[in-house]
Amino acid sequence: MRPGRQAPAGVQQSRVPETTPSTLAMLKTLKAIFEPPAAAKAEHRGHSERQLQLATAALLVEMTRVDYDVQGVELEAVIQAVRTAFGLQETEIEELLQLAEAERDRATSYFPFTSLINKGCDLEEKEKLIELMWRVALSDGRLDKYEEHLIRKVAGLIYVPRDRIVAARRRAERT
Repeated sequence: MRPGRQAPAGVQQSRVPETTPSTLAMLKTLKAIFEPPAAAKAEHRGHSERQLQLATAALLVEMTRVDYDVQGVELEAVIQAVRTAFGLQETEIEELLQLAEAERDRATSYFPFTSLINKGCDLEEKEKLIELMWRVALSDGRLDKYEEHLIRKVAGLIYVPRDRIVAARRRAERT
């Protein structure tokens, strides 16, 4: 009710309870119960890094498949890209790529991968992903129109500006 107005007969007017020290203490206790401890937060960040690696690997695996002609040199480029980007050992790379293939097969869109990348990567990291995609696409000596389309689509979904897409392609062509 607005100040100065009376509630109709038979209707009780509600009031906002006062904030007392005991109420504040109770709210702090509830917050402590529901807020994860620092160790859990650190574990969550580590889990997120693994998810980012998986999302990146899934997009690189998709790059090998998009032209319907998976070449051995493209698969080798994916392995090299993952090794370079994440500094993983061979067994970790194999495991990551197996998981990435399974996730890519299960996914119905690029959204699960690009949304993780958007949440967890800055612009430079996103640009690096686009460069890695260019490297995989160019690794067989030819650029298929579907490969270029995928790169531009992913770049758009992760908000990489056109000038950075071009710069990433130039870097990939030099390597």
